[in-house]
Amino acid sequence: MGPAFGCRPTEPRLALGLVSDTRRLDSEIAASKARITAAVAASGTSVTELYGVGPVVAAFLIGHSGDMRRFDNRDHHASYNATAPIEASSGPKVRHRLNPRGNRRLNHAIHMIAIVQIRHQTDGRRYFDRKVAEGKTTKEALRALKRKISNAVYRQLLIDSSR
Repeated sequence: MGPAFGCRPTEPRLALGLVSDTRRLDSEIAASKARITAAVAASGTSVTELYGVGPVVAAFLIGHSGDMRRFDNRDHHASYNATAPIEASSGPKVRHRLNPRGNRRLNHAIHMIAIVQIRHQTDGRRYFDRKVAEGKTTKEALRALKRKISNAVYRQLLIDSSR
């Protein structure tokens, strides 16, 4: 009969291997985050002034947006990052839906900013609540907030690129 509690002799070794892998990966993640933080700080970006934008999200915004001068205006940037809604009207009912195109990673970064803003008492939360009070669904209100955040990101990155 094997060891107590039904453990086979190989299971403790596997568990120790998993623990050492987890520790190694944790230290790699910490080192990677430190490199990202240093790179974002060295870029001198002002996008981190927006509530909900930390170094990792800022790196996504900077990296995936690229040179902001390539966008004619904030609407083109919103179309690129998929926060510009697509009209999905039928008859007299005017509706808009999620844009499935565009840079999905950039859209995800903007989504994370929106979620952080909604979870705290911020201007973004007040805007979201106001949209819901106007009769919009939570998805529609979130979509509107993401567009507002996209405009703020565009403004900050455009200022950064003109320096």
